[in-house]
Amino acid sequence: MPPLTRWYLKTALVYLVLALTAGVLLALRALVPLPTATAGLTPVYFHLLMVGWVTQLIFGVVFWMFPKQSQTRPRGSEPLGWASYGLLNLGLALRAIGELWMTATPGSVPGTLLAVSAVLQWLAGLGFVLNTWGRVKER
Repeated sequence: MPPLTRWYLKTALVYLVLALTAGVLLALRALVPLPTATAGLTPVYFHLLMVGWVTQLIFGVVFWMFPKQSQTRPRGSEPLGWASYGLLNLGLALRAIGELWMTATPGSVPGTLLAVSAVLQWLAGLGFVLNTWGRVKER
């Protein structure tokens, strides 16, 4: 298994635990009064689950298991693969921070943070598609 795949999969597992923890905190809000900022956990929960867990799991498995692109570059561009990994995770971390910050104190700074996080995640997705496109071919 390539190192990038291991990083994607292990990171996905960490995000699964974080998403489930956020889900528990959201459920506890019905029973226990929690700080107002926990209202921002709903979008954080969904992003941790869908981007952190599902998307990273898919990216990691695709990088590993899709057909080889060529003998010299079996998985496409390794640097582009790592760039996609870094951009996706930086964007997700900024998204989680921005959502909680925006709930606690709305303003242009957390709004900008959310916009930057969206662009980073978009760039990660674009890099992933560019790196994977040549591997989707007929036999």
